[in-house]
Amino acid sequence: MSDFPSDESRIAVDIERLKVEFPKTRELYREVCALLFFRFGVAPTANRLYNLVRRGTMSTPASVLSEFWAELREKSRVRIEHPDLPTDLSEAAGELIGTLWTRAATSAQAELTSLRDEVEASRAEAEQKVVAAREELGRTETALEQRTAALLAAQVEIRELERQQAEEAATRQALEAQIKRLSEEALARERGLEKVRDTFSRDLEKLRETASRAEERLRASEKRALLEIDRERSATAKAQKELAEAAKRADKREAEHRRTVEALQEQQGDARHQTGVLQGKLAALEAAHASLQEQLKSLRTAARPSTRRVSTAEASPPPRRAARKAAAVKTARVKGRP
Repeated sequence: MSDFPSDESRIAVDIERLKVEFPKTRELYREVCALLFFRFGVAPTANRLYNLVRRGTMSTPASVLSEFWAELREKSRVRIEHPDLPTDLSEAAGELIGTLWTRAATSAQAELTSLRDEVEASRAEAEQKVVAAREELGRTETALEQRTAALLAAQVEIRELERQQAEEAATRQALEAQIKRLSEEALARERGLEKVRDTFSRDLEKLRETASRAEERLRASEKRALLEIDRERSATAKAQKELAEAAKRADKREAEHRRTVEALQEQQGDARHQTGVLQGKLAALEAAHASLQEQLKSLRTAARPSTRRVSTAEASPPPRRAARKAAAVKTARVKGRP
């Protein structure tokens, strides 16, 4: 990072100082204009003034800036007052001197800008050197820290090795003592082992004799077991044969039962079909019967005599009406048959 403050930071510091010295807004804007133009060589604008001061409205810095430029132009004009000079000549001389002053100020400003650029370049170069020096210092410190850490690690490792060596020496002494003790115990165990071997040899002979007798008994038991196994095999074969015959009989009965069930299912299907057909016929007969009932009712209504007719006409109906009635009754009987 740079150790030299930039123009912006210096401008901000000076403006904060001016805010304290000039509490009035217009005076503060006028001083900021003079600061930017004369000290830092920056042409002030209304937007920049407002962004730096942040007081009043946007019209305030614009008005102050106009007054500043007018005052600057007025001051740049030099008035030559001499009683012997004409007015136009004195004004022209003043304009000439003002122009010379302006050019001188511009030249000085250019030299100041050049000097400032040189200073800025020197500052940037110095900053780069400082950054390089800091980086080199950082690398040196890192290398030193790494070497210090390596040295400390080596010292710790040396101490650990010394401790391990001391522990190994103590362990070696303890192992030597333990080996000596174990050697003595081994001699004692060897003597005890000789005694045990003698006892074992005697016990082994006894066990061999016992095993021989047990082997003879085992052979006799094997013979009896083989006989029992033969009898069990015969019984098992017989049981398996009976089981196979029973399975055959069960399969035969199952096949017969399946055929019976299938026949019954077919009969049930036929019965259901016949029932459906009969139900259809019954529905048709019921519909026909209802139709005949309606016809009969209408015929009875039509055949009912008037109360004004004579009794002879009621007793003997015309031959045609009697014939129609007989035909209707006959038709109803025929349709009522199943």
